[in-house]
Amino acid sequence: MEQELQDFRERILAATKDKPLRIRGGGTKDWYGREPRGELLDTRAYRGVVSYEPTELVITVKSGTPLTEVEAVLAAQNQMLAFEPPHFGEGATVGGMVAAGLSGPSRQAVGAVRDFVLGAVLMDAKGEVLHFGGQVMKNVAGYDVSRLLAGSMGTLGLILEVSLKVLPRPFEETTLRFDLAEGDAIRKLNEWGGQPLPISASVWHEGMLAVRLSGAAAALKGARSRMGGQEAHDEKLWQDLREQRHAFFAAGNGQPLWRLSVPTVAKPLGLPGQTLIEWGGAQRWVHADAADAATIRTSAAKAGGHATLFRGGARDDVFHPLQPAVATIHRRLKNAFDPAGIFNPGRMLQDD
Repeated sequence: MEQELQDFRERILAATKDKPLRIRGGGTKDWYGREPRGELLDTRAYRGVVSYEPTELVITVKSGTPLTEVEAVLAAQNQMLAFEPPHFGEGATVGGMVAAGLSGPSRQAVGAVRDFVLGAVLMDAKGEVLHFGGQVMKNVAGYDVSRLLAGSMGTLGLILEVSLKVLPRPFEETTLRFDLAEGDAIRKLNEWGGQPLPISASVWHEGMLAVRLSGAAAALKGARSRMGGQEAHDEKLWQDLREQRHAFFAAGNGQPLWRLSVPTVAKPLGLPGQTLIEWGGAQRWVHADAADAATIRTSAAKAGGHATLFRGGARDDVFHPLQPAVATIHRRLKNAFDPAGIFNPGRMLQDD
C-alpha cells in the first residue's frame, strides 16, 4: 500500500464520532453546503494521472490532483471535461469536483458530473479500499455507486481515484445574442431545445439572452441561419459564468445567492431580487434575503423543482428538505458506507 494510502487508513481508523474527519482538497468550495466539521484530512498529497487513453476517451486520476493539471493534460490531446466543472479558485482538485457535483454552462447539453464518472476507488470507514465501476461505459458493475459519489460532499467515504469519460473539444464555437424578456427567452429556449441545433449553453439576464453554439462549422452556419440573433465570439462570458465572475453574481449587495432547479418549461417565478437563467431554463439564480427561504422553496416546489441556498446566509438550512422516502434512502446509504459517522458529518444534512 502506498504511503499516502497508509496515512489515510491510519487517520480513518483513529477517527471516532467525537473526532470525525473533514475531507478537503484545495478548499475552493469550503463555503458550499453546511458548515464543515472535524479534523482536516487533506487529500492533495495523493495526486497524479493514473492512466489516460485519448483514443478511448477515458482518464483515471487520483483525488488530490489539481483540476488545472487534468485540464492541461486533456487540452494537449484536444480533449476536455465536457461538463465544464467550476474551479471557484486556485487549487481545486478532482476529488472536490466529484464530491461537490457542480457542473458548468454545458450541463444542459452534455449532462452532469455524475454522467461522466465511469468508476471510482473509495476508502471506507474500515480503511478498506473499494473499487466501483470501471473505465468503459458498458462496464456496469457497481456503476451506480460511482455515480452516487458525485454530489455526496464527501459524506460516504474518502474518494481515492476516479475514472472520467472525456470528449473532444468542439471544432468551432460562437455566441448568438437576442433582446428578449424573461418569459419570451424561456419560450424560445424550449422551442430550440426540441430542434437538432448545436446549442451547448445559454444564459438570460436583464433582457439579454445569449446562446452558445458548438460543433462543426457547417452545423453552426445552419443554426445561425435558423435562429437569427447577433453573433459574437464571447468565450469570456461562458468562463465568467462557470466561475461566477459574471456581473450578476457580484451585484447581490451581500444578499444570499439561491440556486433553483426547475423544469425548463417553468414560467418566470416572479421572485424578489435579480434573476439569471441558465441551462435552457432549468437553472435559475436569484439574489434574495435568507428570510425569504420559505417563499423561494415553495415557489420552486410549485414549479416542480427545488432550491438550494448556494452562497451566503445561515449554513444550517442550505439544501432543500428531502421527502420522507428520499430521506430514508439517504440515511440508509450513509449508514451503509459510514456507520460510525466520521466522514464530513453534517455537511449535507444535520443528521448525516
